[in-house]
Amino acid sequence: MRLYLKIAWRNVWRQRRRTFLIAVGMGVTMSLLVFYDGMIGGFEQAIYGNAIQLLGGNIQVHAPGYNEKAGRKPLLPMENPDAVVQVAESQPNVVIASKRIVTGGLVTNREGAFSVSIIGVETDKEILITPVADNITSGRYLNADDGDMIVIGQGLATAMGIKVGDRITMVGSSTHEQMRQRTMTVVGIYDVGVPSVEKTTIYVSLGEAQQLFGLDGQVTEVVISLKQIGQEPGVVSAINNLAPGYEVESWETSIPDLKKTMDMKTGVMSVFGVFMLAIAAIGILNLLMMAVFERTREIGIIGALGLKPREITFLFLLEGILIGVMGAVIGAILGTLINGILGVVGLNYSQFANLTEYTALINGSIYPQLVPLKVLQHALTVAIIAALAAVYPAIEASRREPAEALHYV
Repeated sequence: MRLYLKIAWRNVWRQRRRTFLIAVGMGVTMSLLVFYDGMIGGFEQAIYGNAIQLLGGNIQVHAPGYNEKAGRKPLLPMENPDAVVQVAESQPNVVIASKRIVTGGLVTNREGAFSVSIIGVETDKEILITPVADNITSGRYLNADDGDMIVIGQGLATAMGIKVGDRITMVGSSTHEQMRQRTMTVVGIYDVGVPSVEKTTIYVSLGEAQQLFGLDGQVTEVVISLKQIGQEPGVVSAINNLAPGYEVESWETSIPDLKKTMDMKTGVMSVFGVFMLAIAAIGILNLLMMAVFERTREIGIIGALGLKPREITFLFLLEGILIGVMGAVIGAILGTLINGILGVVGLNYSQFANLTEYTALINGSIYPQLVPLKVLQHALTVAIIAALAAVYPAIEASRREPAEALHYV
């Protein structure tokens, strides 16, 4: 084996420029895949991460029976929600665990009645994580001691023809599905660039919601925000083990449309990667086929010296694998370097923020993320593809008859 490796390594560098160009080409291809993975990770955190916070957090905890009535936004008070908060915030990946009251209702004025989700929030916690607080375009965000104050979206404000300081009537469903009504003052208007949210979601302080809906000191859910997408399973498991008796679900279940979008992105990425690696494989195939034709006389000599056809096949396979390994190493170093630099510097994406609803959630820059496991997977894939691309040239070389090859000029 050692002898075969030595011969294969020598043969690889016989045409140094060609070998170098193929290895670098494979490396650049792999580095682009690593960079693309990093960009997708950055997009997930910048877009989907903000969308998840906007639509209800990475993880939601409710009282038993909530999911059976979820479409009606039932006001099912949680038993001892502080225990859930304590367990959640003890986990290293958790940023904040916030208590909420969520119910359905209407807001009305002279322009008509509009169906909305009414969310009572712990303002001192949620101001640190929610995109709503970062995108107040008029007025201010809620304070903990706000009474009949409300924050609404720009879409709803436009539809109702109101501005900060105007008063509107809010009607919400309380416990036992009784309706409660109160006149509220608009204290802030937010614009996150997602009209479907802005037209249907309003915010009040948790204390106001508790008083209005007859939930003194109680809440209907705990929303948990994590540092990154993908860390949910560990936190869900910890809550189920240390604070059992609740319905715990991640955003993948509570926001299925967003999950479907991310899965579609992964599928597109896989197809894109296959095409790029196929191009690199063609380069290796071309290199080794040229080597077979250029070294016909050499193949005849080593065959005449006693090398069996399977040993000649193995020798050419080793050459392809060595080139693949070189390309993988170059790609891993280059991809890691690019992602590492851009992960600190960032890519300014603000000029593209208005392309779609969700890109509006990007706050300025994208920071690519390096995933070592992905780098290893791509490196292994490149090496395997190099080996597969070398199979046909290797078989072709082994078929050369020594007597005929020795007379080849």
